[in-house]
Amino acid sequence: MDASRTPRRTGPAVRRSPADTERQTAGAKVLWHFTMSLDGFVAGPNHSMDWMTGFSVRPGLVEEYTGTTGAVLGGRNGWDVRPDAAVYGGAWQEPLFVLTHHPEDARPADGVTFLNCDVAEAVRIGLEAAGGKNLEVFSPTIGRQLLERGLIDEVDLHIVPVLLGEGIRLFDNPGGVSVRLELLNGEDRTAAVNLRYHPVSIG
Repeated sequence: MDASRTPRRTGPAVRRSPADTERQTAGAKVLWHFTMSLDGFVAGPNHSMDWMTGFSVRPGLVEEYTGTTGAVLGGRNGWDVRPDAAVYGGAWQEPLFVLTHHPEDARPADGVTFLNCDVAEAVRIGLEAAGGKNLEVFSPTIGRQLLERGLIDEVDLHIVPVLLGEGIRLFDNPGGVSVRLELLNGEDRTAAVNLRYHPVSIG
């Protein structure tokens, strides 16, 4: 055996994590914030969320967002499917706004305000309620409309290692224009993010 080709062990293998963003800060920002599958879905068919298991996040991540979020803006479709879903597992108890064209038939809930107004007005109301903290947008449809208006400050995504194949896409805009983004991780804001996965199971 050629000794020059024998790999040398210099110590225990270092487990590296992909480059992460800096901690989120409370700065009266409008965040389009989702956990997303690798193939671009933020919910399964009929807004199902049963796929959101079996992955880890950095320590303190939930607390980071509960501490910097002052209000949440969501859509009616998601609310109707999951009206009892607690934001951040119930660890967050600030104002929740649901934008809808027909608030009169919405199921009421404590801490939830139903809005029937323009999306820009909904953002104004949400930011005012957030009191200097961030307004998180939990709706793909509302987020797309706000992008078109230039009212999104950050697209904040946690990409999990699963391929869903169908469901509710983050950005579903057939016939529309593409949207360029700047990466906030690192110095190169045009950099592609490299991810490498190994298939574990099907189903």
